Amino acid sequence: MIPLRDNIPARTFPFMNYAMIGICSLVFVAQLSGVSEDETLVEQYGMIPVRVLHPNQTIVVAVERPVDTPRGVELVQEEHTVPLAAVPAWLTMMTCIFLHGGWMHFLGNMWFLHIFGDNVEDRLGHVGYLIFYVAAGVLASAAHLATDPTSAIPTIGASGAIAGVMGAYSCLYPHARVLAIVPIVIIVQMFVLPAWVFLAVWFVFQLYQGVFSIGAVEAAGVAWWAHIGGFVSGVIVAFVLNKIHYLRPEVDEIRPHTDHVGAYRVYPRRH
Repeated sequence: MIPLRDNIPARTFPFMNYAMIGICSLVFVAQLSGVSEDETLVEQYGMIPVRVLHPNQTIVVAVERPVDTPRGVELVQEEHTVPLAAVPAWLTMMTCIFLHGGWMHFLGNMWFLHIFGDNVEDRLGHVGYLIFYVAAGVLASAAHLATDPTSAIPTIGASGAIAGVMGAYSCLYPHARVLAIVPIVIIVQMFVLPAWVFLAVWFVFQLYQGVFSIGAVEAAGVAWWAHIGGFVSGVIVAFVLNKIHYLRPEVDEIRPHTDHVGAYRVYPRRH
């Protein structure tokens, strides 16, 4: 499911949310501009679980590289020494959330952040949202670290932090609705879904994949437990902050007009 928009208007300009999108964009441009150095950048600033736990240990991994041979280009397995982190190894649990592995990874993450982040910032305030976003990213990294502590594969991406934002959104806006594209076999349909349904389906998918990935080969390339850890931490933090009345008041919701998908009207807030 791909969200197009929700029905909760932002009361204030989401400075921090756009700042996070801007920082990730600049880092991604830096990755693209130095394609030959991208692997080193990922290894130096990405979170490698075994390096976080053993920062001074030499890590040697087997990698496949293309080599020209008389029969054409073939993949040859070589030993590769993983470089030391450019920052303290524990700090890569935070720096990794600003790196991405490709265009789809980057665009997907930034779009989800754009859809859900502004409303969470509305409730937490600008500074509170910044702290929450970074903390959710670190907790997501910690969840991946706990479930795969011997991995020597760099973990990168804002997905865990954004999962935290989505978890907070599900807690703070239980009556929100999301206009989403839902592919059904070969047919693409647009539906207005309760936000909790959209987010619950997303979370259940992550949980299913996370449980399935335990003990499986790492080549799947997705840190499912980072998503799960980020989402759960977002729910818990938002729930606690709401209970202690730390959050800013809710904003009026806009419900979709039933006559036209995507047409919206303003309604009084539900209590």
